[in-house]
Order: sequence, then structure tokens, then C-alpha cells
Amino acid sequence: MQPLVSTTSSEDGFTLIEMIVVIFILGLLATYVAPRIIGKTDDAKIVKAQADIRSIETALDMYKLDIGSYPTTEQGLTALVEKPESGNTTKWNEGGYLTKRKISKDPWGNDYIYVSPGSNGDVDLSSNGSDGIPGGEGTAKDINNWDIE
Repeated sequence: MQPLVSTTSSEDGFTLIEMIVVIFILGLLATYVAPRIIGKTDDAKIVKAQADIRSIETALDMYKLDIGSYPTTEQGLTALVEKPESGNTTKWNEGGYLTKRKISKDPWGNDYIYVSPGSNGDVDLSSNGSDGIPGGEGTAKDINNWDIE
């Protein structure tokens, strides 16, 4: 029978100092990188709301081509996915006017606001931003179809 010989040495693994240095470096990286990534989330939500509004406007234009007028404020955006019970809807597109067959909420979880006829154009379509109330600054600023270029 052969005697057991230990083959481990003091050079295997990481030392406590090496681990502390790695954790310190990761902490520094997180301190500089995290605020830049987190700040972009709000910008992305604003861009998404603008894209949603443009997409809904296109669907409203297609609705108008078929029906001859935009849905009323009372009919709302639901008229883009469900055939309205009132008005001349004989040419309403049976597949609806939005690809997902549903009205999405804005990136902050609120309904888009639709008014027809609008005070700024044929239709007014907007999101109240991150705070969900009219007005505001920064990310809480309203996003309106008449302001989007």
C-alpha cells in the first residue's frame, strides 16, 4: 500500500487580497456604468411612446380611408380593434387596424389619450408621460402627436 501524499500547494486558488481587489474593481465599474445604463431607460420609454403614437396614427388614417371619418372620442381607440356599434361601419376592416388586435398602454402603463376632433388637428393623441398627469417636465412631460416630428 502506498502512502498518501498531499499534492496541494499554497499557490492553488485565490488569496483573500486578490478577491478583495477583484470586488473593488467590480464595484468601481458598477459605480460608473450603472447610472449611464439606468438613465437610458427613461429615454427608451419616451421613444417607445412616440413610436406607439405614430403607429396608432397610421391605424387611424387607415380607419378613416375605410370609414370616411376618424372614430369619435366616444368610440375611442377601441374602434381600431373592435367594430363600433354606431356609425357607418359597413367598410370596417374585419381584421381591425392594429396588428396585435389590441390597444397597448403607454410605456408607463397608462392608456393613451384620444380626442376626435382634436384641438390641435383632426385627432389629438397623447401620453401623459411617467407621472400619468397632464403637464410636467423631463420624463413626466406629455408626449403629443402634434409635437412629434
